[in-house]
Amino acid sequence: MTATLTKPVTINGREISPNHPPYIVAEVSANHNGDMQRALDTITMAAECGADAVKIQTYTADTITIDCDNPEFKINGGLWDGHTLHSLYQWAHTPYEWHPAMFEHAKKLGVTLFSSPFDFTAVDLLEELDAPAYKIASFEAIDLPLIRRVAQTGKPMIMSTGMTTPDEINDAVNMARDHGCENPIVLHCVSSYPAPANIYNLRAIQTLQQQYNVLSGLSDHTLGVTTAIASVALGACLIEKHVTLSRADKGPDSEFSLEPDELRELCTATKTAWQALGNGELIRGDDEKKNRSLRRSLYAVTDIAKGETLTPENVRSIRPGYGLAPKHYDEVLGQTALQDLPKGTALNWDAITR
Repeated sequence: MTATLTKPVTINGREISPNHPPYIVAEVSANHNGDMQRALDTITMAAECGADAVKIQTYTADTITIDCDNPEFKINGGLWDGHTLHSLYQWAHTPYEWHPAMFEHAKKLGVTLFSSPFDFTAVDLLEELDAPAYKIASFEAIDLPLIRRVAQTGKPMIMSTGMTTPDEINDAVNMARDHGCENPIVLHCVSSYPAPANIYNLRAIQTLQQQYNVLSGLSDHTLGVTTAIASVALGACLIEKHVTLSRADKGPDSEFSLEPDELRELCTATKTAWQALGNGELIRGDDEKKNRSLRRSLYAVTDIAKGETLTPENVRSIRPGYGLAPKHYDEVLGQTALQDLPKGTALNWDAITR
């Protein structure tokens, strides 16, 4: 495949670009359900299923919001109905004290682990742990000071665009580029949980590529893997999906998360889809060339004596393909056989008049 966009982004030695299979990020998010061992087991599961990276989220309830039950701090409807923002994030957060063990566990497994920081203290913690990359969540894509702080680390940056306007995307990309991240990866995203596939507008992946000259991908909140697989055909070079050990165990994000078998399918099917894209050139490979002999060609379909005229009754276009091409049919009719042509003889110009 020929690259038409910016240069590849490299995370822990793995290049990310349209010239490589999609980089699959398994998002743990809150699906550890407050259990550190479950968090570690989820990292193990993602690695075993073939994910390139595992992502977590780094915040506390007090760094992302305040403990307040004013109406604007309450969630009405959806998966988290009845929670205040503080109670939701208290339930969902990944404790800072877990982070060292999680990074160490991922390192032992040979899978990349990185995180979405939600404030400067989170970036500081992740820098201490030598996080290899950063993700800016959709809800934080308008937090330009946070983007600036992450860009200043010099690490690769991935940004989701759920809810953003074109101007906000432009501001975020420019802030990243102005402060040390020349080549952010920008993910198309719909911030609905779960999101129906018919509102996902996957062609926006190409719009991001063209309008902002970035590598683009998909942060997918639809159910199943179909939307993510389809995104590969539109140039998604990174795909992020929430994962869980089991949806039956419930949890803040379990309803729209992939179970192990589905994650394994995602990793395999997106690679297959990428391989199927090819380079777009109108050429035929060796597998097709060996079947050319099974195409149609012109044959004697009855015994034709020397001197006999070729007619629709004794010449037809049939399989296999060892005779003259069917495009010569009209030219052949009315010619004379220069030799006996038994039934089943492939016609050639040496055997007939012209």
